[in-house]
Amino acid sequence: MTGPSGGIVRAIAAGESRTGQIARAIGWLKAHFREPYNGPGLADLAGMSVSSFHDHFRRATAMTPLQYQKQLRLQAARTLMLADRLDAAEAGFRVGYDSPSQFSREYRRLFGAPPVRDMGRLRAMPQVAMAI
Repeated sequence: MTGPSGGIVRAIAAGESRTGQIARAIGWLKAHFREPYNGPGLADLAGMSVSSFHDHFRRATAMTPLQYQKQLRLQAARTLMLADRLDAAEAGFRVGYDSPSQFSREYRRLFGAPPVRDMGRLRAMPQVAMAI
């Protein structure tokens, strides 16, 4: 806190900077990723216009808020399928997807394989599955 970057860290922690405002929105997304995406609501939470919020969010995370939410959902679903041995449809539903086919398409896009094949691969390699 007293080093060369201390001012930036304090501003982020206090929520006074754009990065702090984005961090507040990221925290909300992490806690509420199952809920439907609400861009204007997130922008309002961050205290920015929608366009400014999207611009700053993309700069901070290299993705849009919706992409970030999808990634949170898919990571959580993958964990549910591994830890609780849920099937893809149930895991997708629990993380906020209404459509099993949409869930499978987005899962394949992120992880490179459909859920069933990815789970088979991960379960065959326990050391990798434990890291997830």
